[in-house]
Amino acid sequence: MEKREIIKPNVIADAWSSLRSYTAARIALGRTGISVPLNETLQFKMAHANARDAVYSSLHKDALIESIQSFQLPAFLLHSKAMDRSVYLQRPDLGRRLNDDSVLQLQNFNSGNSHVCIVIADGLSAPAINNHASHVLINLIPLLQKAGLQIAPVCITEQARVAISDEIGFLLKAKLSVMLIGERPGLSSPDSLGVYLTYDPQVGLTDESRNCISNIRPEGLNYQTAADKIFFLIKESFRLKLSGVKLKDNTSLLQG
Repeated sequence: MEKREIIKPNVIADAWSSLRSYTAARIALGRTGISVPLNETLQFKMAHANARDAVYSSLHKDALIESIQSFQLPAFLLHSKAMDRSVYLQRPDLGRRLNDDSVLQLQNFNSGNSHVCIVIADGLSAPAINNHASHVLINLIPLLQKAGLQIAPVCITEQARVAISDEIGFLLKAKLSVMLIGERPGLSSPDSLGVYLTYDPQVGLTDESRNCISNIRPEGLNYQTAADKIFFLIKESFRLKLSGVKLKDNTSLLQG
């Protein structure tokens, strides 16, 4: 049988290839002729598939409850008005409000006035919560407890958008809500965790009333730094009695 020589493509390196060690962004891919090299094309398709999988993934509720119980905190399992993922993706408004059963759960709970309500929500990436939420809480909750802040029952909420934390915090009579939620997955970060903080939560608030800390994951903002930033903003929020655009993260200035 005649042997055929395998011709390897001539991949032309990119002049910016040295920058790839500083970022996960898709830069300096090189080229083969006028095309992207096959290996980079396959990696792009894999990243796209991971992002799609993240959107349609589910919370590991049992593991989350076990993690919360280690802090001796009660927990609620709640659900938005979006009955399933398809509705959630097409009707963002339904993801911002609790369904009737969830509202009843919170109304029937004999809630005293608490300082902080922690909400854990799938958002657009349940893997972000499954992979990172417990690590953030391990660093954050001891800071809250040491400061003498009363923590309301932790609320694990499915098919949820950011604004649902306003309704939850209001029903639990909390002065401030802290939401951990899966961010929109990117092609280099399908499991990025975001945290939103709202003082005096109530239905009808808009985005300028909240503070956001994003890209919490080992490749981004590490857990301890994220917890420190969240705690700083909580303290400042209580001091100034506000949150949102008027509340600034000045931790870098304080460290300097």
